[in-house]
Amino acid sequence: MKNMTLANIAAACGGELLGGEEDLREVSCVVMDSRKVKEGGVFIAAKGERVDGHDFIPDALRLGAIGVVCERIPENGKAPYILVKDSVKALKDIAEYYRKGLSIPVIGVTGSVGKTSTKELIASVLSRKFATLKTEKNFNNEIGLPLTVLQIMPWHEAAVLEMGISDFGEMHRLSKIARPDICVLTNIGQCHLENLGSREGILKAKSEIFDFMNPEGQIFVNGDDDMLIRIEGKEGHSPIRFGLGEGNQVYATGIENRGLFGSRAEIHMEEESFEAEIPLPGIPMVVNALAAVAVGRYLGLTREQIREGIEGVRAVEGRSRVFSASGYTMIDDCYNANPVSMKAALDLLAMAVGRKAAVLGDMFELGEKEKELHSQMGAYAVSKGIDVLVCAGNLSRCMYEGAKAYADNLAKACKKPALYYFPDRESLMGGLKDILKEGDNVLIKASHGMQFEKVVAYLEQLRA
Repeated sequence: MKNMTLANIAAACGGELLGGEEDLREVSCVVMDSRKVKEGGVFIAAKGERVDGHDFIPDALRLGAIGVVCERIPENGKAPYILVKDSVKALKDIAEYYRKGLSIPVIGVTGSVGKTSTKELIASVLSRKFATLKTEKNFNNEIGLPLTVLQIMPWHEAAVLEMGISDFGEMHRLSKIARPDICVLTNIGQCHLENLGSREGILKAKSEIFDFMNPEGQIFVNGDDDMLIRIEGKEGHSPIRFGLGEGNQVYATGIENRGLFGSRAEIHMEEESFEAEIPLPGIPMVVNALAAVAVGRYLGLTREQIREGIEGVRAVEGRSRVFSASGYTMIDDCYNANPVSMKAALDLLAMAVGRKAAVLGDMFELGEKEKELHSQMGAYAVSKGIDVLVCAGNLSRCMYEGAKAYADNLAKACKKPALYYFPDRESLMGGLKDILKEGDNVLIKASHGMQFEKVVAYLEQLRA
């Protein structure tokens, strides 16, 4: 890692380098998980909610670490260590220092919905020309993002970083670490309202991504979003807009919706156009693909490279992943949820052929309107013609009641769904086997804190 000697790392995080002999080697890696230490690497020991990283310093040294960053003197003080007051802050400072020494294009992706899919699509496109690093799993916050930055190696030629927040000031700090050359904003929806208050507040918080972006960089926004069209650019650079509307610089026409199997569309960019298969299901994925087209075009990829990247993308676990298991066609969208993404997921389920079952849980961080928004979601599910609606969680009681009220008001001739409510995830899993039928199309979605990935795992092995 360029310029990443123990002395430079200590200076970057304001730590005191102690123990051992002076080592002028550039380290091989900087990690916070002792199991990921490589020969010549540095381990950052931090105290977490469940474990204390300081307990794993001996393991890191056995795996070949040449130094550790820690808040207290290790029991074996012979190896070099960098003593700091706050290991998490040290992580951010070290990542910021390292990022400043990189010359590759860094793309920052944020928005209320679609960050991960857009990140995957952009990375898939760019990988057709560049050795590309991308954010893995949910490493998009104030710990995950600096860890991702520190994974950028000398052979990488581009990096795509997902940047997620829930409060004011967070994006400012993420931007300081990532210093993006390109900023991509997917949309402004109803999420984290508990802290951000309104869509205007969300726009303000997300716009902090520009605070440390390259002044010579470029902004890309969803031109169909009524909030994002307010962004006028930075340092004289007008944003490049993508979206379904033909007023955008990159747009799509002739969209063929293939339900759970994705879409096909004619994609237009400047004077060129081409047809492409978007393998991720749902019309919102077409918009996310257009973001990838716009970024790819800006960075000089050919039309064929962009098409190959779009068509080669694969769904991430928990993010609109469609697969078959236990006799069901499952839509695993359990990573997170807010009203916008929940509606999009229900729209997707409604496209399925056969019986449609939605297994939904609480949406968190919605503020004072949380009960009302859950009730509206229940009514929306019924309005989409869902055959079975299963709600689980304290807030989802309101979802169930909203669905029941809407169904009760339907005309007698209208088909009414089967409605079920469970107070928690455990009781939900106990009841699902008697509710779902072989051949069902099953959507599983809730906020991350509901841990609905356990529901997905349960259903996968139900008839294994």
